[in-house]
Amino acid sequence: MDRLEAWFPYPGFRPNQREMLEFAAETAREGGIAMIDAPTGSGKSSVVSALLAESNGRKVIVAVRTISQLSTFIRELALVRKVQPALTFSYLVGKGSMCPLGGEGDPYRRCEGVKAFSSSLMRERAQKGSLVPTEDRVINEQIRKMDREHPLLCPYFIKSRVFVRGEEESGLRMAPSQTLRTRADRVKKEAIAPEDLAGFCNGLCPYETMMQAARGADVLVCNFHHLFNDEIRDQLYASLDVEPKDVLLLIDEAHNCGDVVTGIQSVVLEDRTLEAAMTELSHLSRSMKDVNAVRQVLPNVAAFMEALQRSQKGEDWFDPEQFHRMAVRGTLYKGLEEIVGDLSKIAERVSEKNKSAGIYKESAVESLTEFMYRVYRAGSDMTFLPLYRSAEGHVELEVRNIDPGEKMQAIGKAHAACVLISGTLSPLSAYQKYYFGDLPVRTISLPNSFPRENRLVVCAKDVTTAYRMRQNKKNTDAIVGYIKTFARVRGNLAVYFPSYQILNTYAQACGSRINGKAVYTEPREASEATAALQEFISLPERGKAGIIFAVCGGKWSEGLDYRGEMLRGAMVVGLPLAPYNSVRKMTIEYYVHKFGRDGEFISYTLPAINRALQALGRVLRTPEDTGVLVLAEERFLEPGVRVGLPPWMQDEAEICDLDRFSRLVMKWS
Repeated sequence: MDRLEAWFPYPGFRPNQREMLEFAAETAREGGIAMIDAPTGSGKSSVVSALLAESNGRKVIVAVRTISQLSTFIRELALVRKVQPALTFSYLVGKGSMCPLGGEGDPYRRCEGVKAFSSSLMRERAQKGSLVPTEDRVINEQIRKMDREHPLLCPYFIKSRVFVRGEEESGLRMAPSQTLRTRADRVKKEAIAPEDLAGFCNGLCPYETMMQAARGADVLVCNFHHLFNDEIRDQLYASLDVEPKDVLLLIDEAHNCGDVVTGIQSVVLEDRTLEAAMTELSHLSRSMKDVNAVRQVLPNVAAFMEALQRSQKGEDWFDPEQFHRMAVRGTLYKGLEEIVGDLSKIAERVSEKNKSAGIYKESAVESLTEFMYRVYRAGSDMTFLPLYRSAEGHVELEVRNIDPGEKMQAIGKAHAACVLISGTLSPLSAYQKYYFGDLPVRTISLPNSFPRENRLVVCAKDVTTAYRMRQNKKNTDAIVGYIKTFARVRGNLAVYFPSYQILNTYAQACGSRINGKAVYTEPREASEATAALQEFISLPERGKAGIIFAVCGGKWSEGLDYRGEMLRGAMVVGLPLAPYNSVRKMTIEYYVHKFGRDGEFISYTLPAINRALQALGRVLRTPEDTGVLVLAEERFLEPGVRVGLPPWMQDEAEICDLDRFSRLVMKWS
C-alpha cells in the first residue's frame, strides 16, 4: 500500500480520481499552485487525503464558502480518521454563527471588545487571589447585572480561562481552563456538526473551543473570510502559531474566489450613512481636535451625492478627481490624504469610546473613513472603480474592487502549496490568468465520471434572450415552446433565467401550471424563498412534481444539493450576462488592457457561463441520478462562448431546434 492509499478512506477509486489525487499530492510535495477542474462525482473532497499523505507535519487548511461544504469535509475527515486514527481536525465558521453572547453590532468587534474587558477584570481579580474567574463572586455579579444588548463581559470566554502563577511570585499568566482543554481535545477526535456545537460546548465559547482545538489539529476547515480577509487571516495564523509557508492550503468551490475577494475589498457609502456621520461629528466637535475641520468636508460630499440624483442612469462611474476637488472646496484641506488622516484619528477614538460603552456596531464615521480612503486609493489604483447607484431619490457611492489577482497571487505564493478545486473551473486557462496572471500554475481537468447514458445534454440553436430579440414574438413563442416541451420530462424540474425581469416575462407567458406541474417562482425575499423551496423538493415524496422558475446566480441556483428525485432536469434560458452599462464597459476595458483579447471573455463572458453551469449543476449529483440538461440559447454555440463549457459538455451536447428537442425528450418523459 502506497502513502496515498494509506490515507484514502474508500475501498476503491472512482474513475479518474486517483489521477487527480496524485496530482494534488505532487503539488503538496513540490510546492506551488495547482487548479483542479473536476465535475460533480469526481470525489474532489478526497483531495484533502492527498494533502495529508504528503503533509509531513505541516498543517492542512481547507477554505470553504458555505456551511454545507464545511459539513462535507467534516464527513470526509471523519472517514479518513477510520484509516488514520491519529488524525485530528477542527473547524471555524464566522463568529456571527458561533457566538452565543448576543447583542448588536459586528460580532468580530463585539468579541474583541468583550474579551478585552473580560481579560482586564479577570486579571484584576486574579491579582487579588481569585485564579478561577468562574468562581469569583465579583465577576459573576458583574455578569448578572450587565445589559445583554450591550455586553461588556463574555461569560463564555470567562469560563474558558484560568490564571496560573509564573516563576516569579507576582507573575500571573492567563491560560486555557481545564474545561476548555478537555472539550477541545474531544473536538479534535470527534466529528461535531456545526449545529451541535453550542450544546457540545456547554457554556464555553464555541469559537475559543474550536480555536483551541485548531492549534494542535492536523487539519483546520474554515470559511472564505478567514482566508481572504487580511486582518482575520493574520489573527488566525498568529493564534495557530503557524506561518503560511508551513501550510498546505486547499480552496473548495474556487470559482467563487473572485467575487469573494473583490467583495471584501469593496466599500459602499449610503446617503443615510453620511447623514449619521454628520450627527456623530457634531456631538464630538467640543471634545475632539480636528472634528470641525472634517465637518466642513461632509456638506461637500452630500452636495456631490445630491447632484448625482439628477442622473438618468441607474448606475455609472464617477470621477475620483472630481470628487476630490468637490470634497476639499472651501475647507482647510488641500487633498483627500489629509482628510483621511484626520478621519482615521477620529474614527479610532470613536471606536474605543463605543467599545467602552458596549457598543460594537461600526459607527458612521468609521464607515465614512473607509470609504474616503478607498476613493483616495482609486485615484491611482485602476483595480478600484468608483461608481454610484441612484434609485427612488437615494444615492449610494461605491468603490468597487474589480480585480482579485493581486490578493490571489499573494495568497498562492505565501503558502507551501495552494490547491484550488471546483466543478466549474472551465476553461482552466481563463481562471488561471484571472487569479494568478503570469505565475506558474499546474492544472488538471477531469472528464465527467457519471454514466453518459444517464443524462441528455441539449443546446438550442434557434432561440436567444439577446436584447435585440426580446420583443420578437416568434423568438418569445419558441422559448415558451422549449419550456413547455421540457416540462414533459418526468419529475421535478428547474428553469433558470438571466434576470428577474426575464423570469417574470416567461412566468406570465407559461402560467401557474405547465403539463400539470405547479410552477414555483423564486421570490426576492430570502425568507419566502426557503419555505417555497422546501415545499418544492418535498413533492416527489408525495408522488407529485413541479417546476421552479429561478434566476441564475440567485438563491435557488448555487450551493444546493438536489439529489435523486428532488430534481430530474434543469434548463438555462439565455446567457446570464451582467447588464451592460458604462461600469461594465470600464471593467472590460481594464481587463482588455491587462490581458488583451482574452480580457472581455474573462471579465464578462466567463462569469455568465459559470452562472449557467452552476444552475445546471444542481442536477446529477450521484452516479445513479438521471437527468436532462438544456441550454436554451443559441449564443452557447458561438466559438467564443462554447469554449467556456466543460469539454465533456461540448462533446455530448445535442444541437437542436424545437422539433428535434421534442423528439429527444420523449425518452425522458
